[in-house]
Amino acid sequence: MSRNNLIVETLVVGQMAANCYIVRDGSVAVVIDPGDDGQYIIDTLQKYSLTLKAIVATHGHFDHIMAAYELQISLGLPFLMGKGDEFLLKNMRASANHYLHITTDPPPTVTKTLADGDIITVGAQKLSVIAVPGHTPGSIALVSNEWIIVGDVLFSGGAVGRTDFSYSDKEQLMISIQKIRSYPEDYILYPGHGEKTTIGDISQLFV
Repeated sequence: MSRNNLIVETLVVGQMAANCYIVRDGSVAVVIDPGDDGQYIIDTLQKYSLTLKAIVATHGHFDHIMAAYELQISLGLPFLMGKGDEFLLKNMRASANHYLHITTDPPPTVTKTLADGDIITVGAQKLSVIAVPGHTPGSIALVSNEWIIVGDVLFSGGAVGRTDFSYSDKEQLMISIQKIRSYPEDYILYPGHGEKTTIGDISQLFV
């Protein structure tokens, strides 16, 4: 496949320092995992004169979606997430209050659920959706020709997503990690928290 021109802007948002990604082709963009600080995200879009087309969540945990409602209402945008994680939206406000002792906006309204093999168009470029369940049932990753946004599946240094939730599945998570590792070693991995890494670096830790 040919290389593409998608640019990834990383914004670290919220008390849990989640990575929010603005992926753009020219002046057209999608925002991925708007975990908090909605105005900061909007200001960044305006800074680059970007037209936002959609909001996408890699999974339904509150620290990745708390600003989605603000963006959806302010900008009139569709909200997309993996099929199987919709139930987590109902718990978003309670979870944020439990872990961070804050009151949040309501959860966003799901416009479309995404499944393995779906395509998200960003300008003239495309992102492929792959299902990567385990951390949550509906976790997804977004694949370009150079990189993958992996959410909380795995992180720089070899840490992996939590599987101690009642709905998590450690075996599925390991299968999802192997799916990600099947891509070329020079692919950059953009995780839900922390620094980016590469498949080559991660693969050395899962021998």
